[in-house]
Amino acid sequence: MAPQRRRDNPLTRSVAGMAGAIVLGLLVLVCLGSLPWTLASPGVSADGQALPARYKLGDLDGFLLPPFWVGLDERERERRDAVARNRAIEIARASDPALSDAEEIEVSEEDIEANRPAFVFGSDKLGRSLFVRCMTGGGVSIGIGIAAAAISVVIGTLYGTIAGYAGGRLDSAMMRVVDILYGLPYLLLVVLLAVAGDAMIDRYAINLALDSQSARKTWMLSESAGSGPIEVDPATLSEPLRAAALAYLESAARTPTDAANLVREARRAIDAGAIQGFEPVDVVIDAQLGFDAAVRAALEARATSNADLPSGELSAGKRTFLEVLILLLAIGGLSWLTMARVIRGQVLSLKAQPFMEAARATGVPLRRQFFRHLLPNLLGPIIVYATLTVPQAILQESFLSFLGIGVRPPLPSWGNLAADGLIELNTVHVRWWLLLFPSILLGITLLALNFVGEGLREAFDPRRAR
Repeated sequence: MAPQRRRDNPLTRSVAGMAGAIVLGLLVLVCLGSLPWTLASPGVSADGQALPARYKLGDLDGFLLPPFWVGLDERERERRDAVARNRAIEIARASDPALSDAEEIEVSEEDIEANRPAFVFGSDKLGRSLFVRCMTGGGVSIGIGIAAAAISVVIGTLYGTIAGYAGGRLDSAMMRVVDILYGLPYLLLVVLLAVAGDAMIDRYAINLALDSQSARKTWMLSESAGSGPIEVDPATLSEPLRAAALAYLESAARTPTDAANLVREARRAIDAGAIQGFEPVDVVIDAQLGFDAAVRAALEARATSNADLPSGELSAGKRTFLEVLILLLAIGGLSWLTMARVIRGQVLSLKAQPFMEAARATGVPLRRQFFRHLLPNLLGPIIVYATLTVPQAILQESFLSFLGIGVRPPLPSWGNLAADGLIELNTVHVRWWLLLFPSILLGITLLALNFVGEGLREAFDPRRAR
């Protein structure tokens, strides 16, 4: 009797796929797992000021230092020792709060030796650790790639399933849309969407500023309403009301004696177009304050410091979040075409299977047909093509960031780090580490993802013997 053939594990069939999975797992663990640490601030400085996030933290004296395992020239050693001296002084001031800022602190050679920076990947032009920035940039690039691939998978799966299951004219029309999108330059569409997203963010920031200004004016109007119309001297009018309103009133031979008359006349002047760039609400506020410039300035200061009123400023963190969100939507929203075609073909094949005919004959609802019968049989192609979509999305993000329309500094990504490194390749002094390490990490990640995708494709290939 012939020995029974041992059944192999399809997931371990590809050696390259397993190696890629191990490398990819380590990169994801290091880059994504370190984001809470690299994006956080290390604390406060010796003078009590909050320090920036670790990926932005640097010392200008330590700019463009090579990795510690590479020999340094004399100027680089001087800059490295300057960074060590600054760190030793900060530690001394933090340990002894009685020291004044003007008091000089003697730093020993032992302190300098103990605080010398050891940049694993070197430092950039602002003295920031390239290793920390590469970890942060890897987390950003891989995160955008995974999120964009997830968007692509969801859109492509739903679109292909609907087209394949519906069939007929609807299927034909939906596939013609895919063909048209395939004929358009993909990268140009992504660039246009990214640029349009930046314009939307700018418009949103302007609207925030206008809403904040309106809220402050409304608050100032209500706060100044208690004084009411009072007798005023025209000489006490604040600028620019004094130069605009009184010039019009005097030219019309009118001499208002109280604030109520001035408000009415100023409103008429504004409506008539005689006073440009001035709003009636400002006239009313000034009138209710007796046209006292000092009181108006104090009220404006209170309005600015009022935490209950909107600030009107789009914070750097929120702007960065919106830019990254628009970027991954632009990449993911245009990467689903291949997925839609693959899923449509699979659905057309599965729809003709006896178990699907039995489900339709017994009146199984469409949603149950999809989740209980179609989706389990589509998981193989979905996983394979999702794995192959991630490196494509990472490469597109890196390319857009390299061009300056993707992830913007100071937030790093492998693309904009490589762009910064390319600038430092010159005939005078080559800072090779700025370009080498982001490019190597990006290349290793793309190769690992492609090996994993090919391994999964081999594992889920129905033509392979199990």
